[in-house]
Amino acid sequence: MEILLNNRKESIDKDEISLAELIQIKNFTFKLLVTKINGALVRKDERAEAPVRDGDEVNILHMISGG
Repeated sequence: MEILLNNRKESIDKDEISLAELIQIKNFTFKLLVTKINGALVRKDERAEAPVRDGDEVNILHMISGG
């Protein structure tokens, strides 16, 4: 499948995966992540059930604090 991940085209070798699987595959390791699929916010506790399908636009952003 082809998706748009953080404004970059990505190819995934599956027809559908969960958002949690995508985070693991792409090795996002930050603790504080903001996730969206097609503009809809996906909460941390919903990521394992949130499907990512062909053509979806996914945003995975990490929060950084500093001063």
